[in-house]
Amino acid sequence: MKKLFRKSQGSPAPVPIQKIVHPSDSVFPTSLPPKYTIPAIPHPCHHKLSVLVTKEGLLLRPIVDGVNSVGAHLRLGWGKHVQLEELHGDGDGEGTDWTQAAVIFGILGTMQLFSESCLFVITARKAVGHLLSQSHSVYEIKSVASIPLEETRARTAVDAIVARNREQNQSIHTTVHDDSPDDLRDNAPPTDAITSPPNSESVQQKVTFSDQSDIRVLSPAAVSSFNSSSRPLFPAMSGASTPLMEPDTPPPTVAKALAARLTFWNRLSHRQPSVAEEEPLHGSDDDSEDDHTEGLEDPDDVIKQIVESAPQPSTIEQKHSELDSKISKECIKLFGKGGMYLSYNFDITTSLQHKQQQLAGTRSRPPDFKSSGNISQPDEVDVTVEPNTNLPLWRRVDKQFWWNEWMLQPFIEAGLHPYVLPVMQGFYQIAAFHLPREPTDTLEESENILIDYIIISRRSRDRAGLRYQRRGIDDDANVANFVETESIMRVDRQGTLNVFSYVQIRGSIPLFWTQSGYSLKPPPVLSSDRTHEQNLSAIRRHFKKTLPLYGPHTLVNLAEQHGKEGAITRAYEKYANELAWKDVHYTGYDFHAETKGMKYENIAKLIDEMDRIFETQGFLWVCGTTALSEQKGVFRVNCIDCLDRTNVFQSAFGRHVLATQLSAVALLNRDIGRTEVDIIFNDLWANNGDAISRAYAGTSALKGDFTRTGKRDIGGILNDGMNSLARMYASTFSDWFSQAVIDFTVGHRALSVFSEFLLKLQTTDPRERIRISNIRADAIATSVSRVLSEGERLLSGWTLFSPMNLNTKIGDKFEEKVVLLSADALYVISYDYTLEKVAKYDRLPLGNILGIMKGAYILSTLEEGSRDVLQNYGFVVNFLNSGQTTRVTSYSFRNSADFPDELQSIPDRGSPSTSASRGSRPKPVRSKSRLSQMISGSRSVGDQLSSYVAFKSLPVDPMHMRRAKEGFEELSIGSDDLSRAETCKDAVNVIVDAIVRACADVGNSNPSIVTESEIVSLAEAQRMTTVYAKMEYGLKRLLWLGG
Repeated sequence: MKKLFRKSQGSPAPVPIQKIVHPSDSVFPTSLPPKYTIPAIPHPCHHKLSVLVTKEGLLLRPIVDGVNSVGAHLRLGWGKHVQLEELHGDGDGEGTDWTQAAVIFGILGTMQLFSESCLFVITARKAVGHLLSQSHSVYEIKSVASIPLEETRARTAVDAIVARNREQNQSIHTTVHDDSPDDLRDNAPPTDAITSPPNSESVQQKVTFSDQSDIRVLSPAAVSSFNSSSRPLFPAMSGASTPLMEPDTPPPTVAKALAARLTFWNRLSHRQPSVAEEEPLHGSDDDSEDDHTEGLEDPDDVIKQIVESAPQPSTIEQKHSELDSKISKECIKLFGKGGMYLSYNFDITTSLQHKQQQLAGTRSRPPDFKSSGNISQPDEVDVTVEPNTNLPLWRRVDKQFWWNEWMLQPFIEAGLHPYVLPVMQGFYQIAAFHLPREPTDTLEESENILIDYIIISRRSRDRAGLRYQRRGIDDDANVANFVETESIMRVDRQGTLNVFSYVQIRGSIPLFWTQSGYSLKPPPVLSSDRTHEQNLSAIRRHFKKTLPLYGPHTLVNLAEQHGKEGAITRAYEKYANELAWKDVHYTGYDFHAETKGMKYENIAKLIDEMDRIFETQGFLWVCGTTALSEQKGVFRVNCIDCLDRTNVFQSAFGRHVLATQLSAVALLNRDIGRTEVDIIFNDLWANNGDAISRAYAGTSALKGDFTRTGKRDIGGILNDGMNSLARMYASTFSDWFSQAVIDFTVGHRALSVFSEFLLKLQTTDPRERIRISNIRADAIATSVSRVLSEGERLLSGWTLFSPMNLNTKIGDKFEEKVVLLSADALYVISYDYTLEKVAKYDRLPLGNILGIMKGAYILSTLEEGSRDVLQNYGFVVNFLNSGQTTRVTSYSFRNSADFPDELQSIPDRGSPSTSASRGSRPKPVRSKSRLSQMISGSRSVGDQLSSYVAFKSLPVDPMHMRRAKEGFEELSIGSDDLSRAETCKDAVNVIVDAIVRACADVGNSNPSIVTESEIVSLAEAQRMTTVYAKMEYGLKRLLWLGG
């Protein structure tokens, strides 16, 4: 439900400008909500903010250079729910000492967790360059802090930020001259570098299990001006893909590496909150080891010490507090580990060509690389001008690449535009190199020409996730690891500025497929539950989304055509050819086979074969104020991960395009060997590959040595092996929880995703949940058509968890049954979801229902979420056996083994073995014998026998209504009456009320028909849980969650 805001008048200063109120307390608005209201002159996002803790709440005030009074400030109230107000004035008054405030560089957003809400802020940034104009500065986030919305803890967090800023300022003043730019003074060292100085052991740990998350970019410093003569010409070799280790130092043991990796190693034996334990400034683990680990070389001793040093929390509040802390740290790690970029006054999520098309008046239709008209209308083109500058920045960015939109919803809804700072995940770097002029050129004075080269990669949030958690395509036609990479080249020729732009894209193979992460080289597997039509529809819808944006696609598939990857490669080629679209051309190139024997020079052969395609695609070229050409097509490159092989090929394509662009302005690289151009170019593309690889796989890109140097050597191969081991470790142990945090952060899942994780130690793809809900809706519709008699009126239908057999509450086998409520009876249906058939059903007349008992239905005690009564609720229906009808479906004439001999199995209509006429219904089953009654658990009620059936509510998805509002899913049969249920208990109450009303309509109106009692209590569930199950869950939790 969207929040509403209103203005308060007549109250003493400070006067609230906007305040979040409960919808029930507000009148229906007669004007636009604040999020759609913009000032006459929109201001850019605030560069700096002051944060101050007061008794009333957390105050935020913008810092504007040269301005003493800002006129307004914000207040976030204390409490679990975010309460946001904009107040008049500067916030000066009693109890407000702004000299104690902390300085931050932007707001990432808020999170409402289990026991608290937190505000995430940027505490350090690094200026990485400008985009064609000095006013267009680009920053990388270097450090993030979490401020709990509770006074005591917030004061601790803010004081820590103040202390750290003071320490950094002192260190900067000792190394930075007074004439240094302000951006450099704002910089802070990377999160891990603060407490982990480089030493031999830290290098070893990086080689064994890569725990360093920052991207080592040792390329040229950010370009401060185009004509600066003091810029470094070329970088030293960064070596980000080829870490080395000291030859004289033995590698750490596996036990030590495991102990160092587990996050709870430094946990205190008592759980008293402290400043050191909260670590509000960074989310990375402490690399130092405690003294009690010394001497523990035996793996058994290490694991024993780990278990003994991690006592379990004693209360639910402590467990929620610990989980909140881990979620906050993982979110801090996500945004603070590097690879997150922002700008305060211009859009970095949109390519230059799309911006020029918007400026040319094409905003009425989607930006199109295939636009037949020249984008230089009006005649003059300025590549530094932003389109739609009258709109706030968040209204101009491409939402596909905006990662913190969901976290900023309270600020967006309140219309606080200058506080809404979009953040993009990807890569940005600018460097410069020289090329000699032509000998006959006399109009330019210097012998060399200075050229700027920029790479911008934008990683999509639509199917955001990690390597083995997100593969292939989803039902919304979004693919995993989709990245748009734009390379920009700028050169001044004879006083005229020439700007070139070229875009490539990468993305997972657009089919439904999966890949397990429990081995070093697991094979990709096509999803067996997806049909040919579903895959064809998905790939068709995917290209319908990307073709209007990028123009004709040339698909370059680098996966193996044989071996483990052969099946999915052949399927991709088959579906691409089956599309038979003139704008989609498939090219297969088995990278490993073609470059076997480290012959990477063979890549040039494919580029030569595609020379005509390069000519057709072209690139954006703006000469002065005239657009001479535009890009009219794109390469879509993929391998299995879309990381290592993809990066090698995209860099090769980019190098070919760069040579073409240089020749267009009469500049040729005539030098032979590793020139300055090659060094700069290769290092930028290697850094780009490392950034994307760290975001998706957690380690540097493989084959980075070739990307940097153009050569493949044994050192690079050995480094690739270590990175592969690190990737396997991350995918096996740490990625599961990280994926849950990503889904929650970008708004794909609600807070319940963490309860699901603690129960299963893994999470469900949000798009998979939508698909499952559609499957359940189809199961209900199929059951209605198969089971209900003609003319019988359906009231509602649900899918519920239930034991396979009647008269059972706790059993070895449970299944998801379809339950239909008609005007005459209650149908309990065993549905075969694989064959999409009704396997068996029981018809219970409503008049025979004796009673309904509802209450707690707890089946597991391993995790606190599975012990929550509100989320583990069910009901039991007691009924008379007389009038009950049981029918089964079989595919032969033999009796089903699951029933006594007198239960006559009836073939399914349409089955080859059926003897009944088409359209006839199965015959009723004869009455059960006394022996079968005893076996089934029936009991006598007077002169008649009665039975019962137990149901447990399926987990409620809190994101269901939001997705339905946004158009992601439709409400299915029976789901409309559960759409407002927030807990399983709410869902059960709705279902039971519907059954009671239906019973009353047929005359069964016993006032005591419904009772409340525990179906399976916590004590019973504890007795059911075996020691083996507890040990298995404990070990998994130890490795997956860290305690």
